[in-house]
Amino acid sequence: MAIIRWNPWTDMEVIRRQMDRVFDDMTGWDGYSATSWQPKVELFDSEDRLTLRAEIPGLEPKDLDISASRNTIALRGERRYENEHQDRGYFRSEFHYGKFERTIELPANIENDRVEADYKNGILTLTLPKEDADRNRAVKVNLSATSPELEGEEVSTS
Repeated sequence: MAIIRWNPWTDMEVIRRQMDRVFDDMTGWDGYSATSWQPKVELFDSEDRLTLRAEIPGLEPKDLDISASRNTIALRGERRYENEHQDRGYFRSEFHYGKFERTIELPANIENDRVEADYKNGILTLTLPKEDADRNRAVKVNLSATSPELEGEEVSTS
C-alpha cells in the first residue's frame, strides 16, 4: 500500500479560487487588475508599411510613451483615476486604471526614424514604414582567384 502525502493548503487554494469566482460573477469583475492592463491592438501589413492601431481611450497624448526599434514597438502610459466621481460613489466600474506597458513584435523590420503617430478618438495609429528591401538584399561577394606570390627557393623532393 502506497503512502500519499496530504497537503491541506492545496485544498484551501482550490476553495479560495472557487470563492473568488463566485464573488467575481456577482460583481461583474472580469479578473483584470486595476494596476495592470494592456491596450488591445490591430496590426495590418501592406507592401511598404505596417499599420498598428491601439485602443487607448481616456488618455492625453502627453500620457503616452511610444518607442520603436527595428522590429518592436513599445507602448507605455497611465490612465489616471478620475477624482470628480469619487464623492458620488460607484455602483459599478469596469474601466481599467493605472499603468500599462505593451511590447509588440513586428513581422518585418521598420525604419524606426520615420514612424508617424496619430491619436484620435481614443485610437492610437502608428504608420511604420518597412525597411527598404534593397538594403536587406543579399549581395554576392566576388572572391578574386589570384594567389599570393611565394618567396624563397624551390626545393626538390628527390
